[in-house]
Amino acid sequence: MPAPNGSNADPYDVAIIGAGVVGCAIARRFTLEGARVALIEKAADILDGASKANSAILHTAFDAPTDSLEHACIRDGYREYMDIHRQLGLPLERCGAHVVAWNEEEVAGLEGILHQAHDSGIEDVQIIDASVLRDREPSLSTTALAAISVPGECIIDPWSAPYVYLTQALENGAEVFCGHEVKSGQFDGETWQLETSKAHINCRSVINCAGLYGDRIDQNLLGASGFTITPRKGQFVVYDKAASGLIESVILPVPSARTKGIVVFRTVFGNLVVGPTAEDQQSRHDASTDEETLRMLMKSGETKLPDLKQIPVTAVYAGLRPASEFKDYQIENHTDKNWITVGGIRSTGLSSALGIAHYVYEKYAESGNKHACIKSPLIPQANRLAERASRDWESEQAGEIVCHCELVTRREVEQALSGPLGAKSLQGLKRQTRVTMGRCQGFYCSARLAELTADQFDLPLSEGINDE
Repeated sequence: MPAPNGSNADPYDVAIIGAGVVGCAIARRFTLEGARVALIEKAADILDGASKANSAILHTAFDAPTDSLEHACIRDGYREYMDIHRQLGLPLERCGAHVVAWNEEEVAGLEGILHQAHDSGIEDVQIIDASVLRDREPSLSTTALAAISVPGECIIDPWSAPYVYLTQALENGAEVFCGHEVKSGQFDGETWQLETSKAHINCRSVINCAGLYGDRIDQNLLGASGFTITPRKGQFVVYDKAASGLIESVILPVPSARTKGIVVFRTVFGNLVVGPTAEDQQSRHDASTDEETLRMLMKSGETKLPDLKQIPVTAVYAGLRPASEFKDYQIENHTDKNWITVGGIRSTGLSSALGIAHYVYEKYAESGNKHACIKSPLIPQANRLAERASRDWESEQAGEIVCHCELVTRREVEQALSGPLGAKSLQGLKRQTRVTMGRCQGFYCSARLAELTADQFDLPLSEGINDE
């Protein structure tokens, strides 16, 4: 990892605070546009905040308010993902989705969702009756009354995408500083001097992508924040891989004004997941689960898919979403301070990240900032982690398999421990390789992983094995 700029060094054009999926996408966009970029993350690994736990669904924006910034960013992010996923080796499963109505009140609400989708320009969305739904999803409970078909919804890898966004930024000149918590900063009218827990970093502009702490960063460095983050916890139940054959599409509920509700969906890793909940809380770090809520999720999933009752649960987890008092994203360009705030990016950040990156660069350029874009950028390849894609263990030179549940090779582990984004914790290693995420949850491979990661982690493996 490079050393941060000293006070006499040329400042970066842009410093981005927060290496979640949005921060990584913005780092990529600004680097490709020719800016000199520093990405600052307080954790040892990237994606350690809100981005580490989500539904991994690439949304079309069919149900987002058409006049919202969220809608525009999801739409644009979806389009760019479709344009670049093959080039970067990113997985994409075009499974579609069904918004299922389970009672007459929900049936009546389908027309409004349909009109909203059509107003958004998504014309292939349509209402189908129960018989058509059962033909498409025969394992679904017969109590389903009708549904909206959304063919464009997809499932993707929630971690390889931001990793490859940032890798492309790094290979084209950006720098990343993990383990650097921004403590304070001073702006002299032209340049920011950011003080982190390890050094100081000079830059001309700052982009605040701090997620769950975005309002606090604004408060501490600008003196005020236009929004307040109230973390929204989402708990999930992960069923064994045998469950993934029960459905083909994403099963969505008719949403409420506050939440999209509990979803039943496959993952590109071969599991089936039920969740999330939507529980507002004050803690910005408590991602614990509780038995009562998990049982509620299991009951919800098994009511919709009765055959789930015969399939064991592999894992449970929870994530925190940076919800604010506003329904829309809170992106503000403080032109007098060379500062752009990117806040309140709730559950749709994975889908909208690339769109947000374009939007933020447009605001940056409108303030008079110009760079010469990179004409022939280097193009890295994402880690191959999707179940239906070719995997490293299948190659003749694969060698030792360390994690047999998820078929992770020693070579994959060693690669994930090296380079500028080398994992510094078990959680970071899991996001890059899938180790310990299978049926045994690390019971069989932990000893071998402890050998392979000796002196590599900031914390011993034994202190991170049950964190997620």
